[in-house]
Amino acid sequence: MTLSHELLEVTPSGLAYICLGGFVVAFSSISLLIKEKLYINEVLLGTIFGVVVGPFCANIFDPRSWGDRTDEITLEVMRVILATGLFAIGVELPGSYMKKHAKGLLVLVVPTMAIGWVVVAAFIHLLFPNLVFISCLAIAACLTPTDPIICATIVGGNYALKHVPHNLRLLISAESAANDGLAYPFLSISIYLTVEASRRVAIGKWFLVGWLYQVILGIVLGAMMGLAFSYLMKMSHRRGYIDRESFIAQYLALALFTIGVASTIGSDDLLAAFACGNAISWDQNFNEVTEDAVFSSVIDLVLNCGCFVYIGAWMPFDAFNTPELGITPWRLVVLFIIILALRRIPSVLLLYRWVPEIKTWQEALFTGHFGPMGVGAVFVSTLARTRLPHPRNPPANQQELLAATLQPLVAFVVLGSIIIHGLSIPFFSLSGTMRNRTRSLLVTLTSTGPYEWLVGLRRGPVVVFGSKDVPNDAPALRQNNAERGEAGPAVRIVTPEPFSPEEMNVDVVIDPGVDAETRETTVDEEHRRRPVVEVAMDGVRRDVEQAQ
Repeated sequence: MTLSHELLEVTPSGLAYICLGGFVVAFSSISLLIKEKLYINEVLLGTIFGVVVGPFCANIFDPRSWGDRTDEITLEVMRVILATGLFAIGVELPGSYMKKHAKGLLVLVVPTMAIGWVVVAAFIHLLFPNLVFISCLAIAACLTPTDPIICATIVGGNYALKHVPHNLRLLISAESAANDGLAYPFLSISIYLTVEASRRVAIGKWFLVGWLYQVILGIVLGAMMGLAFSYLMKMSHRRGYIDRESFIAQYLALALFTIGVASTIGSDDLLAAFACGNAISWDQNFNEVTEDAVFSSVIDLVLNCGCFVYIGAWMPFDAFNTPELGITPWRLVVLFIIILALRRIPSVLLLYRWVPEIKTWQEALFTGHFGPMGVGAVFVSTLARTRLPHPRNPPANQQELLAATLQPLVAFVVLGSIIIHGLSIPFFSLSGTMRNRTRSLLVTLTSTGPYEWLVGLRRGPVVVFGSKDVPNDAPALRQNNAERGEAGPAVRIVTPEPFSPEEMNVDVVIDPGVDAETRETTVDEEHRRRPVVEVAMDGVRRDVEQAQ
């Protein structure tokens, strides 16, 4: 054996490090371009990369080649990612947010999850008749929670910051964190009814274990740990015992410590992590100390990239077509479309009037649509597999059939959700851009005067132009605006020399409802967020930008 053969050692762990680290390096090198220009996040790209390097393409990285420990490793990877993300959401919510918005969250979380759980289970039973309804409830429980990791990348993106109201972004984040931990009761009742001989015993265990011990104890445990650590760190910081770097490191350490304690005693570790993060920042002291820190963002990026590369390589594509189990591609596609349309949207549209944070049916539709399934679904389905018997081929009973069909169905829906929700923001952005350009082009082509295309833009307060060196044809434009429009983008006239853009910058609007003396007012915040249109005096549109 030569020296090179002795030194060269290709191992699965080494290939995993190359794939995960390589993707993070490559994505980070062009992340600003991808996120800010294309509105594509690491979730979608990481999953695609995982599929490419996975066993069904390049066969470089295969999590399922690790034998009997695959489910155990997958479960712990998803647990760490979820706990870190949930702790981060809890920390970043405004102080006492959960208390102030408890009513809206309670209405949005519990009924929406329950309705979606039953509806999805019914359609799974219809499409896969070999599964009894109780087994379908177990599969639906894995698809019930909204994934907080995907939600965080969507509502925290540049497009959402510009176009989604702040209260709606906070609501989606808080809801995704709360309902992820509440998936435990929905799963536990299904598993108990499947494995227990007596329904009375199953329901008793569900109430005592699923609700009291896991959910209630998990929330109380996390909140107490958060408050205790908040007090401890404030005292240490006030007395100069802890430096800023160590304070920021608690961001990750506390999340890991919390899930370690909660999982050890068998409680709901995800709810405990969220409750701990929320309690530790209840008075906002933790947020103030870590305000300018980028450590948490760096950790989130690295963990999210690695997690979705793992999920992409983990996808069981060979199980998406197993007719002996009743699983065929067309059934999976129909199931995904039904879940996308009926899992959340109808219930949110029905209940949004009792959610103060949602003002209109459009916001309710947006909230209902953005209920992605990802890390949480993989985690819950893997957890369910560990509580079911190992399936034989063919399955000998309903428990083994559930164990065999659980992950293929969940994995396909997760893959579809990552694609659809990952491309939703780019689609909204592209459709908005194309609509604006098409409208501008059509109006320009059919215009009869140099400023006729501005008629199509009038949707807001009438614009008043400054009187300094106003060109001769500016009154005509002013008259056109006054006659045609009630509101719209602020218009900035860019004239040839000697009239500079600064001299013609539009800064005031007319409110038709006030008297002449108070008619001229500074553009309010709502108006400043509308597009600013720059045109030359020949009436040709030159540029469109977002007013800040």
